[in-house]
Parts: sequence; structure tokens; C-alpha cells
Amino acid sequence: MSIDFAQLEEVDGTRWTWLFWPTTKAAASQCVLPFACLFTPLRPLPNMPPPLPYPPVTSREGTVLNPYCSVDINARMWVCPFTFQRNQLPPQYASIPDNQLPSELIPEYTVVEYRLNRPPAPPPAFLFVLDTTVPEKQFTVVKEYLLKALSLLPPGTTVGLITYGQHLQVHEIGFTEGFRSYILRGNKSYDAASLQPLLGLGGASAAAGAGASAAAKQRADATAAGAHSKLAPPDRFLQPIQECEYMMATLLEGLQRDAWPVPADERPKRCTGAALAAAAALLECTYRGYGAHICLLQGGPCTEGPGTIVGPKLDEELRSHIDIEKDNAPHLKKALKHYDEVATRLVNAGHALSVFGCSLDQVGFYEMKACVDRTGGVFVMAESFEHDMFKRSFEKFFECDENGHLKRHFLATLEVDCSREFKIAGVIGPSASLEKKGPSVSTDTEIGIGGTCAWRIGSISPDTSLSVFFDVVNQQSNGIPENHYRYIQFRTTYQHSSGEFRMRVATHAGRWCDGNDLVTLAAGFDQEAAAVTMARLAAFRTENEEAFDILRWLDRLLIRLCARFGDYQKERPETFRLGPSMSFYPQFMYHLRRSALLQTFNTSPDESAFFRSHLCRVSTADGMLMIQPSLIQYSLESAPTPVLLDVASVRPDVVLFLDAFFYIVIFYGDTVAQWRKAGYHLQPNYRNLAELLEIPRRDAAACIAARFPYPRWVESDQYGSQARFLLAKLNPSATHTSGNVDVLSGSAAAEFIYTDDVSMEIFLEHLRRATVATT
Repeated sequence: MSIDFAQLEEVDGTRWTWLFWPTTKAAASQCVLPFACLFTPLRPLPNMPPPLPYPPVTSREGTVLNPYCSVDINARMWVCPFTFQRNQLPPQYASIPDNQLPSELIPEYTVVEYRLNRPPAPPPAFLFVLDTTVPEKQFTVVKEYLLKALSLLPPGTTVGLITYGQHLQVHEIGFTEGFRSYILRGNKSYDAASLQPLLGLGGASAAAGAGASAAAKQRADATAAGAHSKLAPPDRFLQPIQECEYMMATLLEGLQRDAWPVPADERPKRCTGAALAAAAALLECTYRGYGAHICLLQGGPCTEGPGTIVGPKLDEELRSHIDIEKDNAPHLKKALKHYDEVATRLVNAGHALSVFGCSLDQVGFYEMKACVDRTGGVFVMAESFEHDMFKRSFEKFFECDENGHLKRHFLATLEVDCSREFKIAGVIGPSASLEKKGPSVSTDTEIGIGGTCAWRIGSISPDTSLSVFFDVVNQQSNGIPENHYRYIQFRTTYQHSSGEFRMRVATHAGRWCDGNDLVTLAAGFDQEAAAVTMARLAAFRTENEEAFDILRWLDRLLIRLCARFGDYQKERPETFRLGPSMSFYPQFMYHLRRSALLQTFNTSPDESAFFRSHLCRVSTADGMLMIQPSLIQYSLESAPTPVLLDVASVRPDVVLFLDAFFYIVIFYGDTVAQWRKAGYHLQPNYRNLAELLEIPRRDAAACIAARFPYPRWVESDQYGSQARFLLAKLNPSATHTSGNVDVLSGSAAAEFIYTDDVSMEIFLEHLRRATVATT
């Protein structure tokens, strides 16, 4: 039985590690890997109807009417498949004929979206926090792209600006008689209570977050009275684009770099932590409970005030992974505590933070990870503001759909309900717990962000994905009927970028099976979803555990899985076989163990935080590229062909295209590189060579056009310095110690790798031996 899991994802936006679940807790524990779902709440689905213009029908417990409910139209009653409670249908359902069912009851529409009957929210707010200590050339570029962001945002979007260096400035863009800003100290933190008197916010409406709609009315009243000082806070510091575009353009054009001199032996003084705390406080006072996003544009590490990660002296080195492991990072604990407090405030207010870090040095992603991950924001890493990785990612961040609305939405809440036979263990992804208890919450098992059935996602896009974990609690004594299904409902309530409040409801029905039926269990095993789930779980555990212990844990689970589902004779490794639905999972684990998602050698803490943050929010396909990149071969003799991620695939007469998600490599074999340097591809008689060189570049451009963040583009010749980007991802089947022999063909290899890492063949051989020897 072959199952197309990618096609099933198009039905309800879910990928399951196990499609069929054992009926008891004991049998479930023998499946080794967790029962989890990779869920993309706002994934565009081909079979989903347009948003319904009426509110959902809900039960007393909060579950929503769906095709799996038992409905009696005549009696105006429906039975919830989760609680088996009877509920009343609204009066308008009484006259519905059987052949004209509403969309939520049509079997094909297991995912529907409702327009909620709530007053529209004010347009979303974007508060830009700009580092003014960057070099002059970069400063010019970043100001240019801030102006570009104003042109990309839909009309009506509210914007504001905070700049910082040694001190921070909150710019009052509603002051039409000139430029005015409030200069605050950079060596202290700010909350809503301390910021209100400093900025003259005050007023009950400000503290309650009256919103831009009320602010607009107060602005009109104040203008008529000629009393500018009494304007509502959003009008002074946050204004709609169409009303402040000229002021913002003029302000940015005249904006100067931080004026404080920087000694030759010191770093610039940056109060990043204070600036973020002030930005969170400003939004708490003006936009609490409505969609808002802080965009931090940072050119170096915080060296001043709360959130400091390194001192100003250049002889003090930035913390490394070894420093963190040995507790030799003096600023780390205070910085983590500060940013965790800011994250809590952002979550409570419903706001998000995204960080664009553009520097050759680390900027503090590691410390700020909680702020970004818990609010649904994103990290973007680039070498400078002049690099395409920043420019293209910044443009993509503000991308709009065909209706002119932002693809990025706000203030989302994910709620999950499930059948009685299992419970919700937790979530891993860009979210924060709302600490909502309920009968669906597991009290025995907690994975990731657990202990709740509801999570807040401050910013959500159609690509945002989360891993939801479940715990089978049904006991052996409670038999499950043969045709009984398990039910799970995901409800995502969010503020659409148009201002509408919507709810998307996805209801899933799954099959139970006998825990001893290994054939059926294995047939429903999605090895790609399982690999991404385990990668996320391992990345989550790196926050509290040593990397070595996590690798050992992954190895033990892999051995147990192979021992449970493999076909072999005890003590005979050559007899070991895995079925087709599991055959690739061991090699996925091999590549995961070697990836920068878990390995920290030659990787900074900021890079690790960047990689792991994106792993826990991307789709299954993109997560697989992070674990096991794709490799395509181009040659004069054949069409583009996927090849093994192995050093044996490196040949002098081919071009290789590696897609590792965070970077893309076009690798020219030695012979092809020499042809290119000789200029043969420019001659009319060698058009086939010109096409060979052009096709991979064209394919790479098409690949990155839709990707966020914009990946690094690397072109390298064989034996060139940049070739390491490709060789580091390849299976080292031929090394400097293996006699330079291609293990696939037995002949001399065209390339080999200087490494002490074991090859996949050795890894799999050890796996077979450990599996057949296990008890």
C-alpha cells in the first residue's frame, strides 16, 4: 500500500508522522516515534470554499460544526464527535434541504473559513526600530529600503519609527510644524507605565489601547480645536502611511548616523535591548489587542544597557558555543532574562517581533530567540544591509496578495480539540502558550509548549507551520470499535491584514489499527514528516540539553524503530531490511546528525538560533531541504537529473546545483570550469555549453524567487575556496583515508573530502549491527 502524503496535505494542511494509530497507550509506546502532526494553519487549499459570510456554529465546549457531526436538520440538533453531546442548531438551519447543505457540512469541505461578526480591527501597525551606528554606506541603503517598505505596505497601514545608538529616539511623526523626537537613556529598560509620562502619552484610552480608529476621530477633534498637544498617542507616534508618507520620507532623508564618537579600540555603543523594550511599551500603550509588528534593523551587537551581549571593548570576544556550555559568557543570563521579559509583554499584547540582523559579526540572535519565536516573528541574517539577502528578504516580508492585502496576518490563536482516546501533549513552533486547560490536554506527557490546548501566534503567514504532538491514553480495557475514527479539530482565529477577524476550522478524521499490525502501521508512516518532527524536537531540546546527549537519544530511537519494524534474523546484519515506507528514514537521520541544525562546530550561536528558528516554522518540504539538501546534475549528455548527495556525484564534466534552503550552490566541475574560463560558451559553435551554464542559474533563480528568507547564492569551481559549501553537505564516501576510491563504482573517485566523519555506509552498517543485536 503506497500513500501520497504530499497529496493528503492538500486536503487539510496536515502531515502526520503516523497515519494509522494503535488503539492503546502500550501499543503506541512501541511505535517509538511520537504521534505528531505538521500543521500549516493558513495553507492555501485547492478544495476549500471561499470564506463563509456567517459565524460558525459552536458547541457548549467550543468545538465547531463539521462534516463528521451527526446532524438532524428536522430536529435542529447536532452531535459533536468529540464529546458526543447534543447541541442546538440555529433557526436558519431548519429550512435547509438535504441536497443543499451548508459548506461546513459537505464531506469534501473538512476545512472552512468564517468571517467573524466582529467590528473590523484598525489597519496593522509596523514600528521600525533602526540602528544608527552602521557605516555610512549601509546607512544610506537601509534608509532607502525603509522608504521602499512604505511604498510596499497597503494604504492605511500605520507606521512609526524609533532609532537608537548610545541613546534611543522615539520620533513623533504627527508633529507637522517640524521634526520632534524624544531622546531616552539607553542604559535602562522601559515598560508601558514608565514610558507614558516620558512621552506624554497618559490617558485611559492610551493605556487601554484605544486603537487607530478612535485615534483618527480624536485627531480630527484636536485639529479643529487647534490643540495638538492633546492628540491621541497613535497620532503622535504611529500614523497611517497616506498621512505621514511625506513626513517619514523627509525624516529618513535627513536622518544622521549616531553622533557619539567611537574609539578605535571599541565597538559602537548600541542600546538594542532598551530600544526593543521601548518599542514594546509604545505598542502596549497604543495598539494593545490589535495586530502590530516590530521590525528591528540591527547592524551589530548590543553593547549598552539591558540586553547587552558583549562589552564595548574590542578585546572582549563575543560568546561562542563553548563559552555558553562552560558558563563563560558573563552577559548571557541577564540578556536572556531581559529579552524573555520583552517577549512576555509582546505575547500579552498580541504583537510580534522580526529581526533583520546585517553584520559580519554576531548581533544577538541567540539571546533574542525567545522574542522572535514566541511572537511568530522571523529572523533574517545577512552580511550587510547592502547584501541581496537583506534587500530581497525585506521586500518579500511586505509582499501582498492579488487583492492588495499583506500575506502576513496578525494576532492568531490556535486551539485544538480531540477525541477522548488521546490528548494534546504540546506544540513546537512560533507560538506561546495561552495556558488554557481542558479535557483534551495531556497531564502525563508534555512535549514542547504543553499543558494547554490554545496558543498565541502574533504574526502568521500561509507558510507558517507548527508541530502538534499527541499522547494516546486509551487503555487495553477500553476496546475501540472497528469502524470508529479518531477526530481532531484545529481552530485558528486571526486578524486578517484587511482588518477582518476570521476563523479557519480544519477537522481531521483518522483511522485506528491493531497495535500488532506492523504492516498497516508502517504503511502509514510518513518518513519525511517524521524526520522534520524529530529535527524540531531535537532543536527544541538543544535549549536545555547537551548536543552529544541529543545525538545519542536520536540514535537510540532509530535503533528501536528499526528493531520494531525491520525484517531481520537475530545476530545477522546482512539480513536486515526496512520496508519502502521507512527505507529512507535512517539516511535522513544521518544527514540530520551532520547538519548545522544540531552540530555547532564552526557555527556561531547566532547562526544556530537562525537555523533552528526557521526549522520550527517552515513547511515539510523546506524542512527536508534543511535536513537533506537536494542535488541536481547538469551535463551535456543528459537532461537535469537528481543525484545522490554523495562525493561520488562530483565529476569534472558536470554542473551541480545544491539547494540547502539557507544557501544555493552552483558547482562547476573542473573541466566545465576550464571551458568557461576559456570563453568557449561565448562562441556560436558552443551554444550547448552556453545552455549548460545557463540552465542551472535559471533554475536557481526560479527556486529562490518564492523563498523567504532569501538564500545565499554561491557559485564555485571544483577545487575553489567556495567548494566547501557543497562538500560539507555530501556523504564522505571517499576521504583522504579511504584511498580516494569511489565506493559506488570501485574506481578512482573524481573528488574526496578531508574529514574524520563516518560515511553513510559505515553509519548504516553500525545501525544494522545494533538493530539485530538489540533485545
